[in-house]
Amino acid sequence: MNILESDIIVFSAHPDDAELGCGGVIKDCTNRGLRVTLIDATKGELGSRGSVEQRTIESHNADKVLGIHQRINLGFEDGNLSITSEYCDIVATYIRLIKPKLILLPPKFERHPDHEGMHSIVRKAFFISGLHSKSLKFNDNETIPWRPHSLYSYIQAYHQEPDFIINITDTFSDKIASIQCYESQVHVPGKTFDGPDTFISSSEFMDAVHARARYFGSMIGKKYGEGFLTIESLGLSSLQQLL
Repeated sequence: MNILESDIIVFSAHPDDAELGCGGVIKDCTNRGLRVTLIDATKGELGSRGSVEQRTIESHNADKVLGIHQRINLGFEDGNLSITSEYCDIVATYIRLIKPKLILLPPKFERHPDHEGMHSIVRKAFFISGLHSKSLKFNDNETIPWRPHSLYSYIQAYHQEPDFIINITDTFSDKIASIQCYESQVHVPGKTFDGPDTFISSSEFMDAVHARARYFGSMIGKKYGEGFLTIESLGLSSLQQLL
């Protein structure tokens, strides 16, 4: 497997999490020429609707909408994402190989335990990936220590007041298009899918996606926005950056 270096890694617990949480920002980044890698921890095998095979096809379709650099699935156990040395070492190894400047990850406090679990895994992996005394191998080759400059959490199911908001007015339609690639999971107008009703399968859920983006956008005087949470203080080199 050829691992490509990227400017940004977006980690998620399941396919479709990244699109829902920060699809607009991902598209804005790729539009600007930044290389973005999506890393899904699981294949979503415990999902109530659809199949692993279908989710894989759907995620490939979403990749095309967002223009991402590469997408990797770690094959971790769905429904059991907890912090272990094995999981942390695997994630840290990919951080070393991809060498991102910035990481986006799920929030610490979340409705789905897997989202919280992935937050903890990535937080620890972020730290150990930079340790020179930590040996991590990929295909029997030693990896070189690397620690990104920054990591921030996107916001998922639970409402949290963001620490900063990014304008996604120009890419909001792409965000929605990438989400609707997951037609086995979310409501897509004009299409039906056999399966039980879930938290994200109703039209009301998609209404909420629109409403949140409008709310965050209104906070910065724009039509649509995506909110993010800082883990450490956000530093600026000069007040001029805010002018």
